[in-house]
Formats: sequence, structure tokens, C-alpha cells
Amino acid sequence: MNFKIDKFVIAIATTVLLAYIFPQFGSKSSPVNLNLLASIGISLIFFFYGLKLSPEKVKVGLKNWKLHLLVQASTFLIFPIIVLLFLPFVHSEHNRSIWLAIFFLASLPSTVSSSVVMVSIAKGNIPAAIFNASISGLIGIVITPLWMGLFLNNSNSNFDLGEIYIKLLTEVLLPLILGLFLHRFFAKQAAKYNTYLSTFDKSVILLIIYKSFATSFDENVFSSLEASNLVVIVICVILLFYFVYYFTGIVSNKLGFNREDKITAQFCGTKKSLVHGTIFSKILYQNAASIGIVLLPIMLFHGFQIFIISIIANKMARN
Repeated sequence: MNFKIDKFVIAIATTVLLAYIFPQFGSKSSPVNLNLLASIGISLIFFFYGLKLSPEKVKVGLKNWKLHLLVQASTFLIFPIIVLLFLPFVHSEHNRSIWLAIFFLASLPSTVSSSVVMVSIAKGNIPAAIFNASISGLIGIVITPLWMGLFLNNSNSNFDLGEIYIKLLTEVLLPLILGLFLHRFFAKQAAKYNTYLSTFDKSVILLIIYKSFATSFDENVFSSLEASNLVVIVICVILLFYFVYYFTGIVSNKLGFNREDKITAQFCGTKKSLVHGTIFSKILYQNAASIGIVLLPIMLFHGFQIFIISIIANKMARN
């Protein structure tokens, strides 16, 4: 089987390299206000997201509630609980920061586009995939900060859950609601230019990734990250994915799901959104220097999930 590396994964790696070579443009003393540009970009991402989200399809999708419950429970309960089980074994402050970065990955919502595409390739339940991937992002606006608030509130004196939700309200929720309100007027245009909107989304994410890593490189945050730490993060990311993938498969069988619903449960229930990860990290961590380390697990997970799910989806498509 010929497998092509996802272009966005290559773009992410290139962006991190550029942040390493030219950190000055993303540092706190940068003449370019990348924070403002990123905030505007975030609001536009969710505005366009609302513009494309059909309320009618969401209503229709509510019928298959067992499948939806499994996917959302997997995304927002199973993932975080697995990582929580390892907290008692974390003793040093350095290891705690790595654990917290992995926990941040575990608390994120599912991704939209790749979930739907992979489910489509594997011949799964596409309407259910669209519903779950879409609703996951909305749930994540509330749940992810709550999960992270349990730990950031203690380790970060600047963390204020009220302020976090105000930022999420102004930068994320209000633009999304405005997009939903205008959906009936501009849905066709949004669908027509979906490719361009997707490119815009990815460009904003790359901007946030550059800013995050440039700040971390500029302040030598990664000097404390040893090669063994990176190996541990990679292993944790892979094991986390496979555990949840097989767990959702077992539960799907117990619930008597047909083949299409099982595929959707496994594909949507194991995905994590890099879009939400970069956006939430910017808001939750207030552009702290350590944000580069925070984003490492989700970027590694993003690349791995695309790679392995693509292989699985193509294999299922042939059966």
C-alpha cells in the first residue's frame, strides 16, 4: 500500500523548524503582534465553523444516541481518566509538566474533517461521524477548561477559570453563534469555498504553533526536555491511542453496533483536534513560555492518528 505523508503534518514540522531558526518574530519583543493576529484568526475559524454547521443535520443526528454517548464518553471521560491514573506516579515538577501536557491532549475534543474523511473511506456511518465530530467541538468549549482547571488552578497563579470562559465566549462561542445564525443565508457560499476556508484554518493553526514554539525556543524552555522525555511522550501517545481504539471496539460489540456504527465509534472516539488544542492552549496558558511543550503531545498524536487511521481505513475499505 502506498502511503503519502499528510501535507499538513509536513507544514507543522516546517513551522516548528522556522520557529527554531527565527524565534525573534514570535518572541515577546517581536515587532509583529502575532497574538492579535491569532486571536482574530481564532474568531474567524469558529465563525466559519458555525457558518458550515447545519442545525438540521445536528437535530437528525440526535437519534443514534448510544453511538453518540460512546463517542463523547470516550473523548471526554475515557481519555482523561486513563491519564489521571498515572498521576500518582508523577513526583518531580518537570515530569508533572510533561504529564499535564499529555492530560491536555486527553481533555481535548475530537477533530472534524479527518474523522469524517476516514469514516467515509472505511464505509462507516458518515452522518453520525459528522454529528459527533461537530458536537464534540461545542462540548469541548466547556469540558476542556474544566478538566484543565483542576490542575492549572494549582500550578499556575495566572489561571482564572472565569477569565478563561470570558475569552472563550468572546473569541470562540460568540463568533460560532453568529455563524450559526447566518448559516441559512451563507451556507451555500461556505460550502462552495470550503477548501479555501480549510486552508485559512490551517494557516491560523500554523501561526499559533509558530508563536508558541518561537516563544519556547527564545526562552530555552526545551533545554529541560531530554531525549528520554520525548521517547516517553511518543510511547504514551501511541499507547493512549491504541487503548482507546480497542476499548471503543469492545464496547461497540457489547452494545450490538453494526459494522458502520462501530467504525464511526472507533474513528471519532479516538481522534483529538489539533485545531482546538492550539486554540485552547493559547487561551488556557496565556502565551506562557512552556506552551511549546504543552503542544508537543497533541502534534505527535495528530500525525500518528492520521497515519494509523489512514492505514486502518484503507484496509477496511477493501473488506
